[in-house]
Amino acid sequence: MMASNSGRTTHFGFETVPESEKAGRVHHVFTSVASKYDVMNDAMSLGIHRLWKDAMLDWLAPRPNMRLLDVAGGTGDIAFRFLERTGGEGHATVLDMTESMLIEGRERSEASDQADRIDWIVGDAMNLPFPGNSFDAYTISFGIRNVTRVADAVQEAFRVLKPGGRFLVLEFSRIPTPGLQRLYDLYSFNVIPRMGQAIAGDRESYQYLVESIRQFPTQEAFAETIRASGFEQVSYRNLSLGIAALHSGWKI
Repeated sequence: MMASNSGRTTHFGFETVPESEKAGRVHHVFTSVASKYDVMNDAMSLGIHRLWKDAMLDWLAPRPNMRLLDVAGGTGDIAFRFLERTGGEGHATVLDMTESMLIEGRERSEASDQADRIDWIVGDAMNLPFPGNSFDAYTISFGIRNVTRVADAVQEAFRVLKPGGRFLVLEFSRIPTPGLQRLYDLYSFNVIPRMGQAIAGDRESYQYLVESIRQFPTQEAFAETIRASGFEQVSYRNLSLGIAALHSGWKI
């Protein structure tokens, strides 16, 4: 069993909060924005998030009969892309802590021919409800920064992957050029919360999301967390100058 974490704190955006509070706050954020989540992703990134997700699937190279676990998978964006690339021969399990996000995704799947190839599970990335060595691949897109204890989530990823399994993370990151990073920060802090108010009727949730990006470790620091959990051949690729990054590791 894990040791008690009572008294420990973590970040919720720029605010320091007890670890016991973060999951509930994150749940509130994503419950609030669920119905507009996909629309806001398009607006915030000018549609570029679609290219980033395609890049992740390119790197994963799905094959027939592969079993994917997509954590923080929400409305199923990655799962649908994955199943399309397996040509009807794969299976995806989407896990998310926010049921309203999963409901949005399940409704999308029922309107397609993929409903019997996707499972929708409410669960916690730090305590996955699956036995060890269950999946060929684990993906998480724009979700790992919202986890209370990131290292615990990475260790759980290692546990549930089969030997030879692949761990892939797509997350907002740091632009290595300081001047460009400052320009991106100006856009993020001044435009995105206003978009959240205009499109989703929720400024505060998108203020948190912008702040949470700034609290996430650098590319190399996060790569070291992945290595420390037992993954090998760990590497990362910057996307759009480093606005986002793809991280990869293998369970060997």
